[in-house]
Amino acid sequence: MARVPVDRTARSPRAKSAATPADLDFALDRGSPVPLYYQLARQLESAIQSGVLASGSLLGNETKLAGRLGLSRPTVRQAIQTLVDKGLLVRRRGVGTQVVHRQIKRPLELSSLYDDLESAGQSPTTRVLLNRIEPASAETAAALGITEGGGVHRVERLRLTHGGPVAALCNYIPQGLLDVDTARLESTGLYRMMRAAGITLHSARQCVGARSATAPEGGLLDEPEGTALLTMERTAYDDTGRAVEYGTHIYRASRYAFEFQLLVRP
Repeated sequence: MARVPVDRTARSPRAKSAATPADLDFALDRGSPVPLYYQLARQLESAIQSGVLASGSLLGNETKLAGRLGLSRPTVRQAIQTLVDKGLLVRRRGVGTQVVHRQIKRPLELSSLYDDLESAGQSPTTRVLLNRIEPASAETAAALGITEGGGVHRVERLRLTHGGPVAALCNYIPQGLLDVDTARLESTGLYRMMRAAGITLHSARQCVGARSATAPEGGLLDEPEGTALLTMERTAYDDTGRAVEYGTHIYRASRYAFEFQLLVRP
């Protein structure tokens, strides 16, 4: 197995803070039955998953990378496309091919997206798009167990990590249950606010699905129209059995996944 030499002479002083492909040693076995594009893709993926290639890192010119590695440009392009398809790289017009954050895997349990992202070291931020009281629709009223037309807080938020959108959240909370303050919503999670108000979350009914993004949704989540999105609909209950929140959320499938364990029933 031949190791591809690394040319470090062209590194700038600013490159010390984040690795680039020019900083990496690639072990490409040209005698292996494993295609070279796949070997390169696996090693780039490993560098991304381990954090060696940080989010935002640019891969540089494909032709130069191919020349340095002694590979054809189609081989390098195929390796890069493999990681684009996995959501680990993104091609940005005027910028180049860029590393994005690893896909977020969320367990199917009663927890907030904010808490899950923070636990995963994803530095969540929130942009409140709408916060108002409105009459409950028939669907919302049925989910919350209130009278149709009764007052509910409708809160729409965009959840981001490292400056990039991950999910668009729409939540309905019965009026009078919680002080739904916009500033607090932008600094913490909704479930944290509930716990701080003395509400004990106990259980939830949840449905996970998928559909294609509309043009407005694509614009909000930085995805093309028609891109696959994950959907989640949830009604959460406190320890008295009262419905305290009904939410309909959409997630970028390229950056987000639900993860759960299945057990065999005895």
